[in-house]
Amino acid sequence: MRFERVVLIDDNETDNFFHRLALAKAGFKGEVQAFERPEEGLAFLLKDQIQVPTCVFLDINMPALTGFDVAQALTDGLHPLTEFRLFMLTSSNWTDDRRRAEAIPLIQGFMVKPLTAANAAELFAA
Repeated sequence: MRFERVVLIDDNETDNFFHRLALAKAGFKGEVQAFERPEEGLAFLLKDQIQVPTCVFLDINMPALTGFDVAQALTDGLHPLTEFRLFMLTSSNWTDDRRRAEAIPLIQGFMVKPLTAANAAELFAA
């Protein structure tokens, strides 16, 4: 899958910065959108309805809306116009969080932070 855009939804500005670097090191040359407020990332995706091939990396533990809240809202309101993949990218390695992510069909993978250039390159090659 050749993504044209990556969306990072994570309330940690430092993580977003390093994940941008990892994407660049992996050779990603498309658009990168980062949202520190999950409600803003959710609103962006619902308004856009995935008009370009997009990969979303979503943190779990955030204020106001958790990553699971965002994933459920996307499940209910997103009607992608093109290719779309959603991955949980979190500091949590809890079995319960993994199971919960697996129960939401929209979530296509569970990754423990940080995103590395090697992880990103592998995802983009698939």
